Amino acid sequence: MRPRPVLMLAGIAVTIVACDNMANQPKRLPFELPAGTTSEANWPASPPANIVARDDQPVTPPALTLVLLERGRERFDIACAPCHGRDGGGKGVIVERGFPAPPAFAIDRLRAAPVQHFYDVITNGYGAMFPYANRVMPRDRWAIAAYIRALQASSDAKVADVPADKRPQLQ
Repeated sequence: MRPRPVLMLAGIAVTIVACDNMANQPKRLPFELPAGTTSEANWPASPPANIVARDDQPVTPPALTLVLLERGRERFDIACAPCHGRDGGGKGVIVERGFPAPPAFAIDRLRAAPVQHFYDVITNGYGAMFPYANRVMPRDRWAIAAYIRALQASSDAKVADVPADKRPQLQ
């Protein structure tokens, strides 16, 4: 027999034995108590004081400006309107093609939600909506959230709410 195949077989045998030992080593599961204890006093271990998780860092929304709302409308029309509709009523073209309808932004639950909620939903997804964190930049998420607030405010607005000098532009 040639030495090369024998060495290869020996290498494979050692690898299989080593992997078996790694899979069957003693370990503690995340919610398992240490042996001999009856309380969860120190398990799982608490993080050190003043530690903030990367995802929990406080984020403050930018100042509300007309430029922010215009950017929000542009980004909303691109990323959100296919499902939510351009008016935020939940009747976009995707829904017309048989996909589940998202809730309208004008419902009481979403009107009461903080603006951070919309930022988080865009980032992480919610229900049938998948995350847009890799498609929408953080500053654009805030712009979209601000525009959603504008859509909510305009959903039950009346012509009398518009300043008199701006009413002719509505015609």
